[in-house]
Parts: sequence; C-alpha cells; structure tokens
Amino acid sequence: MTGLGYTVPAVVAVVLVVALEFGLLHTGLFRRPAYWLSMLIVLGFQVPVDGWLTKHSAPIVIYDQRQTSGVRFPFDIPVEDFLFGFALVTAVLLLWEGRRARR
Repeated sequence: MTGLGYTVPAVVAVVLVVALEFGLLHTGLFRRPAYWLSMLIVLGFQVPVDGWLTKHSAPIVIYDQRQTSGVRFPFDIPVEDFLFGFALVTAVLLLWEGRRARR
C-alpha cells in the first residue's frame, strides 16, 4: 500500500507526542511562545539542510516514492520529514520539561 512505510509512522509519531503532552505530562509547552520560536529555529535549519539532502537534481537521501505521500515542499523535501522533525524535537522538550517539573 502506498504511503504506509513513511507517511503513517510520521503521522503516528505526531499523534503520540501530542497525546503525551495532553494525556500525561501537561507541561503547557504548546502554549509557550518560546516553544514555537524554537520550532521556527529548527525549521530554519531543517529546510536548507533537508532540501540539500533530498533535492531531485542530485539527492543524497533517496526515498521510495511508494512509501511516502508524494508531497514534497519546499525544495523537494518530503512533508513527512517535517512531521518526524516536529515529533522528535517536541518529544525531547516534553520529556525535559516533564522531568524538570518532577524535581
């Protein structure tokens, strides 16, 4: 089936991280402007680096198109990369904040 190999895990990762915040940790991270600023900074680095790695003209990282949604924006970046990036950075920050709150 198309998209199951990369798209579904990317979406599941986002859902799990959001569920971690709203169902368990309750850190309030998503209400903080500093969090959203951090995400903009991450995007500021992710777009040029990921764009360079995945560009169609000379890709370094090649994706099996049958395993992605096929949506690439900007610079030929599979949108799933942004979902995984969001999930990874947010999970780390949530766990960090959750640990800090327990101290």
